[in-house]
Amino acid sequence: MLSGFVLSLFLFLTLSQADSRSSAINKNSDSRGQTGTLQRMIVENGMVTLDLDLDRLNADGSLAAKVVQLRFAVAANSFFNILVFNDLLRGPEQGSMALVPQYSTELPSRLTASINQLVVEKLPSSEKVDLAIRDAKTGFTFFNIEGHQYDYDANGQLLNIQNGRLLISEDFANALGRPSDVGSRVGKISISAKMQPIEVTQLVNGEPKSMVMPALHVPHVPLPGTTPGPDVIVGDLPAVQQFGSAGTQVGVAVATTSCNAGTIDLDWFQLPNTDHPVIPQNLYRMSGGADNTERFEQIGQSWLKHAFTALTQNVCGFGCNGVGGSHLGSGCSDPYSASLNGGQTGIGSRAWVNPFTGAFPSTANNHSGHSHDGVSHRVRVEMDDLNQNLNPGATYFAEAQYVTPHEYTWCQAHPGECNMYNNVSYRQFSVTGTASFTFSPLGSTVWRQPAFMAWTGTTLNQIEPDPGNDGLWFMAYKVTNPAKGVWHYEYALYNENLDRAIQSFSVPLGPGVNITNIGFHAPPQEPGWPNDGTFNNQGFSSAPWTVTQAADSITWNSETFAQNQNANAIRWGTLYNFRFDADQPPEKANATVGYFKTGSPTTVGIDGPSPGGESPTPTPTATATATATFTPTATATATATATATFTPTPIPTATFTPTPTPTFTPTPTPTATHTPTATPTATRTPTPTPTATHTPTPAPTATATPSSHPAFFSGEVSLGNGVYYLQFPNGNVFGYYAYLSDPRFIYHFDMGFEYWFDANDGHSGIYFYDFASNHFFYTSPSFPFPFLYDFSLNTVLYYFPDPNRPGHYTANPRYFYNFATGQIITM
Repeated sequence: MLSGFVLSLFLFLTLSQADSRSSAINKNSDSRGQTGTLQRMIVENGMVTLDLDLDRLNADGSLAAKVVQLRFAVAANSFFNILVFNDLLRGPEQGSMALVPQYSTELPSRLTASINQLVVEKLPSSEKVDLAIRDAKTGFTFFNIEGHQYDYDANGQLLNIQNGRLLISEDFANALGRPSDVGSRVGKISISAKMQPIEVTQLVNGEPKSMVMPALHVPHVPLPGTTPGPDVIVGDLPAVQQFGSAGTQVGVAVATTSCNAGTIDLDWFQLPNTDHPVIPQNLYRMSGGADNTERFEQIGQSWLKHAFTALTQNVCGFGCNGVGGSHLGSGCSDPYSASLNGGQTGIGSRAWVNPFTGAFPSTANNHSGHSHDGVSHRVRVEMDDLNQNLNPGATYFAEAQYVTPHEYTWCQAHPGECNMYNNVSYRQFSVTGTASFTFSPLGSTVWRQPAFMAWTGTTLNQIEPDPGNDGLWFMAYKVTNPAKGVWHYEYALYNENLDRAIQSFSVPLGPGVNITNIGFHAPPQEPGWPNDGTFNNQGFSSAPWTVTQAADSITWNSETFAQNQNANAIRWGTLYNFRFDADQPPEKANATVGYFKTGSPTTVGIDGPSPGGESPTPTPTATATATATFTPTATATATATATATFTPTPIPTATFTPTPTPTFTPTPTPTATHTPTATPTATRTPTPTPTATHTPTPAPTATATPSSHPAFFSGEVSLGNGVYYLQFPNGNVFGYYAYLSDPRFIYHFDMGFEYWFDANDGHSGIYFYDFASNHFFYTSPSFPFPFLYDFSLNTVLYYFPDPNRPGHYTANPRYFYNFATGQIITM
C-alpha cells in the first residue's frame, strides 16, 4: 500500500537521521528489525540557562571573570525533536527551540538586538557542530555548542542537555570585529525540557503496525490568546533606567511589553484618536523592621505613555496572529523601551484619564507652554529613597499598568467578557548607587498583579464600591510585634482604577489604647504644568494628610473635593501608607474609608487595636459632583476593500500587492464582530464554488473513500472518481483532494501528500504532517484556512491562492507569507 510505503520510508529516514555526535546518546543497536515503541517527541516547555563570561565576550583584558547568567523559557511546543525507542533516547532530530528571555542584562549590542528571537537549533549532520544558538529571523549564528551531553528520563519525560561549551561563531566574531576569536569559549549552557510525544509507533520486527498521534498539550492552539474579548496585560518589565535628575529627585522610566491575551484584536489608534491604551509606571520599596518587610511604600509615579503603532511580537507565547499597527493582534506583544516610556514629550498627565472607562480627550498629551528638567513627567523619586547607604536591605519593585477604553466598551457590550482588572504587573529590581542609580531585574515579571501583592506577610481585601460604574481598590495590612508590649500597625491603600479616589481612612481604637509613632506616606506628585488636566493647571497637592485622634478612633484625611479639587487624594495607580504603634494586640475590627469625588463611605475589615468596637464615624465628607469625564465614541469599523493580488513568478522574488504587511483577523467565535480598520487586510479573492462537473487534472489513482471524518471535513463534496472538494461556510476554500487507502492520508492537488489527525480542540481543527516540507501544520475553518500555524517555524503562514486557477492554491512552487519575518517563502 502507498500509505505503508510512505510511512516506512518516513520512519527509516527519521531513524537514520537520529544519529548524533554527542557521546552521551544511547547507542543501542538499530531499532529497525526490533520490536517495541518508537516515540517522536517535541518540547512541551522548558528552561535554558546561559552562563556568559562578559570579560571574555567583550575582550576587555580583565583577568577576573565576570559571569552573568541569562535565563530563557522555552516556547511551548517548540519542534526540537527527539526519538525515543523503548524509553531509551535514540537521539535528536534537526529542529529548534525558541527562547523567551526572562530578564535582561548588558550584552554586546549585536546580541541584545536579537535577544527576543533566539533559538537553540539542532543542526544537520553535515555541520561541524551539533547545536548552535541563532537568530531565528536572520539565521545569524552567535554561539556554537560542543561537549554537551544528553540525558533522558523516561519516567518524567524530561530531557536534559548539560555541560555544553559556548564557542563564539564565525558570524559573531566578525560582527565583534575580532575574527581571530572564532571558537573562543565564553561560557556554558544547560537545557532542561519537558517533552511530549507527537507520534507513537508500534514496531514489530522493524515494521510499523500502528501509529497514534497524541493531542498536543496546548489548549486552544488555533486561537492566539486565550481570553474571550480584548485583554491587554503587562507581559514583561525588562528594564528600569534613570534618565535625569533635578534637585533631590531623579527621573526614572520603566520598559514595558504589552501582550494581548484576548481573542479579539485590541484597538491601538494613536493620538489624536483616543482609542488606545495609556501606560503609567510606578516604583515601590519594601523595607523596615527586623527582616525589611515591615512596610511597603510607593516611592515614585510617572505620567502616562500614550500607546502608538503596535508591533507583532510573541513575547508572552500566546501565539501572535500577525495583526499590528492600529491594533495589537490577538496573542501579540508590543515592546516599549525605558527610553521610549521616559520620553517626556510622549507622556501625558494622569489627570486627563478616567481609569475605569479609559476615556481621555485628544489633547491629553499637550506639552506647549512649559519646558522640562531631568525628572519632569518621568517616575519622580527622591534620591534618599534609593540611596543604598540609607536603605540597606530594602527591596524594590517596578510596576506598570495598561488602561484602555476598548476593554471598557467591550465589557459594556459583552458583560461576561470583562478584562479590565488584570492590567497591572510588577517585577523586582535591585538598585545600586547613592546619587546616580542603576537597576537590575531579579526574577520574572509577575503578571496581572499589582506590586503591593509582593508585600510579605500581609492580609489583603479587595473593594469595589460601585460595581459596573467605577473601579476597585485594595486594603493591605500587617501587624508586627517589634518589642514586648508594642505592636506596629501598618496599612496600605492601593487604588487600581477607581475614578472617585479616596479621601479619608479611619481606624477604630478600643478603650484605653495608647498609640504613638503615627505616620503617613505618599509618593511625590508632579508640580502644576500648563495643560496638565488639573484644576487651573495647579497640579495635584503633595500635602500630608491631616491626622485626627479621638478617644475611639484615629483618622487621616486629605482636603475634600469641595475644598480643593487638586487635593492629595489617593488617585488611581497610587498607594498610600498609614501607620502607628499601639500598646494593645490586634483584634478584628472595621476601618472606614471615605471617597473624594462621590459616593458614601465604605467599611472594610482589618486588624486593629480594638476589642471589636463599633466602626468610627469619620469627619463628614462633602459629596461633590464628579468632574466631567470623557466618554469615547465607538470608532466606526469598516471592512477594508483593498484586496491583495498575488502574482507568482518563476523566481523567489515573487511579490504581492498591496503593501504594507498583510494582516488577518481570526474569527475565534461566531459572535466575534471586531474588524481592524487601519491596515488593509490581505484577503483571498473569493472564488466560485466549482460545479460537480469540474474534474481536476491529473486525476489521482487512489479511489478510497473516507471511513470517518473529523469535523474539519464537514461539507466536503464528492466530485466522482475519488475526488473531493471542500469549501468552508465562511467562503474560504480548502480545495481539491483525494483520500488514499488509509483515509488519514490525502493527496491535496496543490499541497501534495498530507497526513491529518483531529486536533479535538472544539474548533474543528486538524494537525497535518506535510511531506513536501517535513513540517507539522495546524489549521481550522475558523483559524481560518488558508492561514496555517507552522510548528517548525513557530509562526503563522498564509498560503497564497493561484489567481489563474479558481479553487486552487499555488503549487510548484507553493508560496506562503511568513508573518514572523514579513517575507514570502516557498516550500
